[in-house]
Amino acid sequence: MKFQVNRDVFSEAVSFAVKLLPQRTTLPILSGVLVDATADGLTLSSFDYEVSTQTTITADIEETGRVLVSGRLLADIASRLPAAPVHVSTEGSKIIVKCGTANFTLLSMPVEEYPTLPVIAEQSGLLPAEAFSTAVSQVAVAASRDDVTPVITGVQLEVSENSLSLVATDRYRVAIREVDWESSGKASADAVTALVPARTLMEIGKTFGHSGTISVSITNSDERELIAFSADKKTVTSLLIKGNFPPVRRLFPDVAENYAVVNTADLMEAVRRVSLVLEREAALRFTFTIDGVTLEAIGSEQAQASETIDGHLNGDDTIVSLKPQFLLDGLGAVHSEFVRISFTKTDNPNKPGPVLITSQSSKDQPGADNYKYLLQPNLLLR
Repeated sequence: MKFQVNRDVFSEAVSFAVKLLPQRTTLPILSGVLVDATADGLTLSSFDYEVSTQTTITADIEETGRVLVSGRLLADIASRLPAAPVHVSTEGSKIIVKCGTANFTLLSMPVEEYPTLPVIAEQSGLLPAEAFSTAVSQVAVAASRDDVTPVITGVQLEVSENSLSLVATDRYRVAIREVDWESSGKASADAVTALVPARTLMEIGKTFGHSGTISVSITNSDERELIAFSADKKTVTSLLIKGNFPPVRRLFPDVAENYAVVNTADLMEAVRRVSLVLEREAALRFTFTIDGVTLEAIGSEQAQASETIDGHLNGDDTIVSLKPQFLLDGLGAVHSEFVRISFTKTDNPNKPGPVLITSQSSKDQPGADNYKYLLQPNLLLR
């Protein structure tokens, strides 16, 4: 194998190929990147049985061939090469990388032991990349980080005829967002769902955020259930999480007449300030009245804090107790100047209903997007 390639193009491709590889693996060969030089160009791939990446770039191929090399080492080298064309060749089991005055010799790994990359099914539909990337960042924050219950560590993708819903929950909160979806026309009459690991989906959202349009292929008809995202000659596949995602949509109220509208930035800053005195896992007490919103933190005997900010209340005065970080996660995902905080009720007067957070474009006008974040309050301490 022998080829010459642009330094920046090569570095970006290697970085993409190793991005989703695990930091540690029980099989060293899975830490490798497969470099395949063909007449059509240079393809770099990685695969750890759960996630795969593949990208093809333009290169001057003098001799075709394929080698397997340590991914992170190659990425580190490629990112620090001088500003000159990169020359790569093989001599037996050695890989020679030359760039300007820099020379590296790497040992190849046995290609024949590397697993076969997953086969991608035909396209299921198309997504607007920027909207999808934004939706992932809004929703994935609500996914659980506790691997004890794998089914809620994922983001549920639910495909309908012309929209894709993203849903995540960790039992304490639920986030939902819809984006446009252009079906390939071959989808079944039944709704298609795919439960994707949240951490993988977040990387996919960042990677393809400026790609224009993303092609999505969902395969859930055999034992190897996976999803593939492709754009700009890059592809990422992920195994789907098996299990039944909880039916969280029914938790959202149809109508919430009692709500407050608050400036998003003002509320976030007040939450950060007042929560400074809180002990870990403690909640803030919020009192919503016609005069505004009062935040109170009873940290300890040594420190307490309170602050009142402006707010518009529609309905009855309401007091709720919310964990500051969970609230900040929802407020940070509302990309609007104002936020609407709606209050729901339960049959038990001593148990507060969930708080619904949605965007608000002005004091009087709801937001145009359909992002919804439902947060369960803590029990109030009398």
